[in-house]
Amino acid sequence: MAKRAERIVVAVGGNASYPPTIKGLAEEQFALMTSMCQHLVRIVASGRKLILTHGNGPVIGNILFRMAKTSNELPSMPMDVCVAHSQGGMGYMLQQSLMNVLWEHQLRLLASSIVTQVEVAADDPGFSNPTKPVGRFFSKEDAERIGSETGWQFVEDSGRGYRRVVPSPEPLRIIDMPAIEAFLASGVIPIAAGGGGIPVVRDSKGNFHGVPAVIDKDLTSALLAAEIGAEWFIMLTGVDQVAIDFGKPTQRFLSKMTRREAEEFMADGQFPPGSMGPKITAALRYLQRGSGQVIITALDKVYDALEGRAGTRIVV
Repeated sequence: MAKRAERIVVAVGGNASYPPTIKGLAEEQFALMTSMCQHLVRIVASGRKLILTHGNGPVIGNILFRMAKTSNELPSMPMDVCVAHSQGGMGYMLQQSLMNVLWEHQLRLLASSIVTQVEVAADDPGFSNPTKPVGRFFSKEDAERIGSETGWQFVEDSGRGYRRVVPSPEPLRIIDMPAIEAFLASGVIPIAAGGGGIPVVRDSKGNFHGVPAVIDKDLTSALLAAEIGAEWFIMLTGVDQVAIDFGKPTQRFLSKMTRREAEEFMADGQFPPGSMGPKITAALRYLQRGSGQVIITALDKVYDALEGRAGTRIVV
């Protein structure tokens, strides 16, 4: 039997296609996604199977903000439907951009997005302790005013202003996994679990219902990578490599670390929650369940990192 092509899950951050520096025009997002896909196409050209996930923080925040501004004229949609909106819109732009770049490189492949549901527990403690920042930054005064008008909760985020926080339950199961497998089997590049997936719970009759939350994109991506048997789980971020003692004279970048070393660094507080912590947590989740390797790096280094020339590699 022919050896199965390596499967690579690449998790792209929401800011990659919607950074705070843009106005929010669709043309800007298409341009950014096209540029991003120019780096990802090298993975496909190498014969590997690519599975894409993406964040939606800025977009879901804008959707929620837009609804709050028009609530007197139009009925608001629940948050799970808003996550689905972001999956559909961003997925469409990403699949079109990726296909255009693939065809530009003479790779006649299709990419398609899957509106992905992810099961969470109804009693997850995240529902009583919202921690996931979404959307734009506000001044303290604006955050207090909007909070009083809407009931939203805000927290100060990394000294850059105040952002709304929503519940972020743990992902338990990706319901649409058979569809993702079917795409791979037919040679279609799947774009799945956008924004961490649409959070749903199952009732006593076995029916699914959406819940008001946003799941961490990297945790869902780690679950996807493990369940699909991916040999590589790559998380793209704003830096080339992970560092310890970040910002100190003793700062040191890491090209490789074991799972045990990563756990020890986490225990020592090297990777705080507002920085690299969530990505290291996701890496450890994948390595506990999967049998591959994790890479954390910047977008423009993704292929070099896969070939061992850049990035931080985390191994068992």
